[in-house]
Amino acid sequence: MTSRKPDEQLARNSRLRLVRSRSLATARRAVTARRTRTAPRPPEGTPAPAELARQARAVLADAVRIARWAAVERDPSTAPLADRAQDRAAADLELTPLQVRAGWDRARLAGLVELHGDTARPGWRLRAWDRDDMAVLRGWVALFDAWSLVHPAPDDVAPTAVAEVVEAVPQVLSLLQLSAGPVLVPVLLDLLQQRVVELREERCEVAHGPQSVSRDVVAGPETGTASGTGPDAGSDLRAGSDLEPRRDVPVSLLLDWALAGLSAVGALTLDKGRSATLTPLGNWAVWVKLEQICVAAQSPAGNIEQPAEDMLRGCARLTPGPARAEYRAWLAARTVSSAVAELLGVARGEDALLRGLAFEALRVVGAPAEADVRAAADEPSLRPYVLLWLAEYEGADPEDAAEVLTREEATWLWVDTAAAVADHGEPQLLLRHLDSAVQGTVPALLDEVRAGGHPRTVQVLVALAAAHPDPALAKAVRRAAFQVHTGGV
Repeated sequence: MTSRKPDEQLARNSRLRLVRSRSLATARRAVTARRTRTAPRPPEGTPAPAELARQARAVLADAVRIARWAAVERDPSTAPLADRAQDRAAADLELTPLQVRAGWDRARLAGLVELHGDTARPGWRLRAWDRDDMAVLRGWVALFDAWSLVHPAPDDVAPTAVAEVVEAVPQVLSLLQLSAGPVLVPVLLDLLQQRVVELREERCEVAHGPQSVSRDVVAGPETGTASGTGPDAGSDLRAGSDLEPRRDVPVSLLLDWALAGLSAVGALTLDKGRSATLTPLGNWAVWVKLEQICVAAQSPAGNIEQPAEDMLRGCARLTPGPARAEYRAWLAARTVSSAVAELLGVARGEDALLRGLAFEALRVVGAPAEADVRAAADEPSLRPYVLLWLAEYEGADPEDAAEVLTREEATWLWVDTAAAVADHGEPQLLLRHLDSAVQGTVPALLDEVRAGGHPRTVQVLVALAAAHPDPALAKAVRRAAFQVHTGGV
């Protein structure tokens, strides 16, 4: 009668080899794969994502050409494209310097080019541009969100007047989306005027009394107070102000500016200034924004107003897209420094799920979080997350970012993710997570997990043994858990 050590038997059993390979980037998101909300369908008649992406590529064609030119030239230009680089790009691409400048700005706004300190580098979207339709659409939506930067307002208009119109434009877009066809400009003007007055009333900037506020003119002074109907009403509201008033601007002129800006990014078309119609891209983008608002409104316990830990717990029940929208809304209500500090504080806690979600939220923050995230690289519990964050921030594809980790760091992250799955997921998720280990066999995985020193190693191994249907593997995993618990070899 012969005998073999359990680990030798395990290694010889081909059924217990890890034959499927999944990236750590996928494993990190395994715990958030639970879906509690059916994916909504876009409005009837919306083109397929592939067609929308084709249209977005057409809108950003010049921006992509310039970004690719810059990637090949490796010119270390910053936000304002250097004059010499602008002239070279114009000559090489057969564009005018003005077209190069506009394309460069669009490339930055769409995430095709990213600024790292004083250096501009190709963004990850540029590398994914020809193969990833959703990356293209996200890039175009980023440009859509920045329409007021693509088409700047006149310099002599009060900033508060511009801000009022920018804040009111979503109502105009909603009307265009609901109308599903051309809308006359006078109808849009009436809606914009009403919304501007509502915004002033919400800020208590409308003078109460026998005089009414004109809806034909927006803001004379920089203080943002509205002009009255009579010739003296505006001066009455401005009385005592030490600020020089800006030019009073009819709302109609700012509506023309807004429609031109939205047309410049491909969101709508104008019929000789008489009517406006959303393009398929614009219609889809407005629907996406409305969907995000609905998701945020339905978020558990009002996540946006909650501390970071409670917000992340609420987002754990959302799919990745709505969760990112929630992160953006939560971040918008806070200063960047306080939000980053709060997220890193949660990441240092004991809940591995919240640690992973905190870094997903920090990905939404982007460049402003770099210094604080980089400073956390010396903390063992955060180091793998920090390295992955930095790799993706510097342009690595999320699926390839795990290559920056050492074997020990990858194993530590595997255990940490397994702890999140064991605490918050289902046994099937834990079994699927087993396939994402970098080791080729279960014995090799167990050896490295035992040596890794993760504080949750015992709990993870016990949960894995309980979930696995194979008796031989479950026995070996339980034995490894016992050895870690007792300090054995």
